[in-house]
Amino acid sequence: MRIRIVDAFTDRPFTGNPAGVLLLDAFPDDARMRDVAREVNHAETAFAHPLPAGGEADWALRWFTPAAEVALCGHATLATAHVLHSTGAHRGPVRFLTHSGVLVATPAEDGSVVLDFPTAPLTEVPIPAGVAEALGAQPVTAYDTGPNVGDLLVELADEATVRALRPDHRALGAHSARGVIATARAADPDAGHDFVSRCFFPNVGVDEDPVTGSAHTALAPYWSARLGRTALTGLQASQRPGRVRTELRGDRTLLAGSAVTVVEGELLV
Repeated sequence: MRIRIVDAFTDRPFTGNPAGVLLLDAFPDDARMRDVAREVNHAETAFAHPLPAGGEADWALRWFTPAAEVALCGHATLATAHVLHSTGAHRGPVRFLTHSGVLVATPAEDGSVVLDFPTAPLTEVPIPAGVAEALGAQPVTAYDTGPNVGDLLVELADEATVRALRPDHRALGAHSARGVIATARAADPDAGHDFVSRCFFPNVGVDEDPVTGSAHTALAPYWSARLGRTALTGLQASQRPGRVRTELRGDRTLLAGSAVTVVEGELLV
């Protein structure tokens, strides 16, 4: 069973978000995929296999954290597309059949990959009691991000506040299905990003996700409405930072980024 570790939403090793990627002939049973994801122990491990020609998609794709299967994952989709393109297993746009429908990953001329994902529906909600204490900062606004993403999105006062967060992860788990996205407008308009974020997902076994593509399907419409532009760049300010270029297209959001393979080997099971 060939396995690769790919750093996604970065063009440099040891930054961005690492994902395990396995290209298979068919999916193993769910218990085996959960075992492999726990062994890899990154935020996500992606399992993909080719589909018959002529259908609505080219590859089937599923994603597992060390604790659970998830319905939508950006960085592991980017990592899988990177592996398909870099190994020659697939050329051109690749259509993935997933629990969130068909997702398309298109290689760009600069070597990056553009993902076409569903835009998260945002619903403003009252700031939940206890979320400020769990985060260690008072939110300005709070939004539900819908069933596919499953997070509570909160805007904080400024970029410095987002960067300084030291949340109580156990307490955060009470406030949404997956976790909490904390965001703020960029402090410096010339810094190369328009907004910052950090993502905490204790309910799927990931205290802090380094760079989260799925979260940007909610961040893109949120910040596009506030900044008056459909094309933006988000910086996820974790200890392994990465940038996600976003373009809002109504009910679809384009997410663009690069990836680097850092490990390739054989899983001996």
